[in-house]
Amino acid sequence: MQAKIRYHFTAQLWQDTSSGSWVFVSLPNDISKEIREHLQWQEEGWGRMKATAIIGELEWETAIWFDRKRKTYLLPIKAIIRKKASLVVNEKIDIHLLV
Repeated sequence: MQAKIRYHFTAQLWQDTSSGSWVFVSLPNDISKEIREHLQWQEEGWGRMKATAIIGELEWETAIWFDRKRKTYLLPIKAIIRKKASLVVNEKIDIHLLV
């Protein structure tokens, strides 16, 4: 099993109006740049990279996606996670991410 790198950041939840109800956080540019430079080889199709996300007491297996337009990775926050953590769009949240 490969060791994972842990990142911690605060980001604002935002909703993608073009895709309906998808809600994301954008990883900070410096973290995205570091991941892209050193771990891009782990990407699967379409810039997808497996990750583990932790918000408060919630931890779940997920993926981050590289957005070429924004030049950053996006972490989708599913409705069930938002509900369990009582999160709302435009709220700033602390996130631990293991890649």
